[in-house]
Amino acid sequence: MKAVQISKPGGNFEIVDRPIPEPTRGQVRIKVEASGICHSDALVKEGAWPGLQYPRVPGHEIAGRIDAIGPDVTLWKPGQRVGVGWHGGHCFQCDPCRRGDFINCKFEKITAITFDGGYQEYMVAPAEAVALIPQDLPADEAAPLLCAGITVYNALRNSGARAGNLVAVQGIGGLGHLGIQYARQMGFRTVAIGRGADKKPLAQKLGAHEYLDTDAGPPAEALQKFGGADLVLATAPDSKSMSALVDGLAPNGTLMIVGAGFESLTVTPLQLIGGRKSIRGWASGTAKDSQDTLEFSAFSGVRPMIERYPLEKAADAYNQMITGKARFRVVLTMGK
Repeated sequence: MKAVQISKPGGNFEIVDRPIPEPTRGQVRIKVEASGICHSDALVKEGAWPGLQYPRVPGHEIAGRIDAIGPDVTLWKPGQRVGVGWHGGHCFQCDPCRRGDFINCKFEKITAITFDGGYQEYMVAPAEAVALIPQDLPADEAAPLLCAGITVYNALRNSGARAGNLVAVQGIGGLGHLGIQYARQMGFRTVAIGRGADKKPLAQKLGAHEYLDTDAGPPAEALQKFGGADLVLATAPDSKSMSALVDGLAPNGTLMIVGAGFESLTVTPLQLIGGRKSIRGWASGTAKDSQDTLEFSAFSGVRPMIERYPLEKAADAYNQMITGKARFRVVLTMGK
């Protein structure tokens, strides 16, 4: 089979021939049909994850079909359409797992970090990391939903916001363009926050009831004119922009952060105490959360905007993503 690997931190994408892997106990083998390219793939490309072993195949937005199962696998069978996301399995035995909090497993497996990911024609994954894909959702559209999609969908549905609440989505990018769609379909009064008046038509097409241009004035002041946001979903990893939205929250409002940045937020205790506001982070979710995301997307019409590349063009596809030129998700597709 063909695979695209990184042999060392900072190395180039290498197209190599590998034996088709065999599933062992508790694993399934997936014939990959599509693999999304995520900004987190830079962790593999640049060696930013401690202890990462090379060579490694990137990719944690994987859609395909099961073509073999290992011993003790009872839930899955060959032929099923399935996907695998960031969460690549759990130990079932640590304290979080015993409480059913699998995403916080102390020994969590991570797809493309713990084991090889989806930039290849076949891959193996733990059975508990697999999500069923609805029949009417194409593989290339399903793949980005297994990371970008679940990240915003799962955050929104666990935020405490209720239908009719004002929910603002900061950023109209790989995460934000999906967050706007989900927020609208969940019944929230949806406000998109972006930079530049030119983004307004897209925001409205995605389902935003209102659009706030940060070039036109402080977005927090604009949000307060609507009565304040019950929830701000922060998708663009710009800590300065996130911090500027705290004052736009309504009483008991929450700034929910899913855009992973490295810079510190700038918020005073008084900003949070007044109005009992809160700041919260959210990590994607388990395979069942992924399956919920895919099912909701299928029947509600939420779809990612994607650019397709063949597996052999993985380097070009990654460059399109990492330079911010993609609109909005990049997907590798495998030959039939």
